[in-house]
Amino acid sequence: MVRLNFFLILIVLACALSLVSANHRSRKLFTELEAVQKRMRDLDVEWGQLQLEQSTVAAHVRVEKAAREKLGMKQPAPGQIISVEAAPGN
Repeated sequence: MVRLNFFLILIVLACALSLVSANHRSRKLFTELEAVQKRMRDLDVEWGQLQLEQSTVAAHVRVEKAAREKLGMKQPAPGQIISVEAAPGN
């Protein structure tokens, strides 16, 4: 009888430790999941910003291409560039 009780106590302790371990692992995985989801949201925001930036750059490239091809415009030589500064107070 004592052996059976001792064996049952060992089984109960093993089950309890297993439950604690599973609970801890579950919480740890949940924390990791939340961190990964936050990273995913951050990357979605960054992706949107990059798409906006790409559309802006593409618009500039398209305007430059049209200026070169349709209007025959070209980049000025360094000696042809004149800097104009705004008057104070403007």
